[in-house]
Amino acid sequence: MPRLENDEIQKVLPHRFPMLLVDRILECDDKERVVGIKNLSINEPFFQGHFPGHPVMPGVLQLEAMAQVGGVLLSRVLNQPGRIAYFMAIDNARFRKIVQPGDQLRIEVTFEKLRMGMAKVHGVCSVDGDTAAEADLMFVYK
Repeated sequence: MPRLENDEIQKVLPHRFPMLLVDRILECDDKERVVGIKNLSINEPFFQGHFPGHPVMPGVLQLEAMAQVGGVLLSRVLNQPGRIAYFMAIDNARFRKIVQPGDQLRIEVTFEKLRMGMAKVHGVCSVDGDTAAEADLMFVYK
């Protein structure tokens, strides 16, 4: 699949600014793996309050970015336009590196399984090749 730009991502995901946390899809094989990016500038609304004088991207927003990229992957794997992947659960979440303004967050999500209307993926956020966060995410697809 060719890259997806922001306007194409918005055709797949229901999220809009300021909650759309993926700027571009770099690669997707439509079966197992997708890679997206989020370019972080000091103008992100969450940096104003998290934390003044030492801006850090909240870990929960890194998880949300993984979930959004996972939603793009599930839309391709399941090939059912108009349906939405709803984020249901998180397991094994780990935060390993601080993410700051100026960083480019690389979000890689791999498909693990689909059973009884539930899908499971594994997500990894990295900056400059170093893992910032990772988790197993579960969705229901409606």
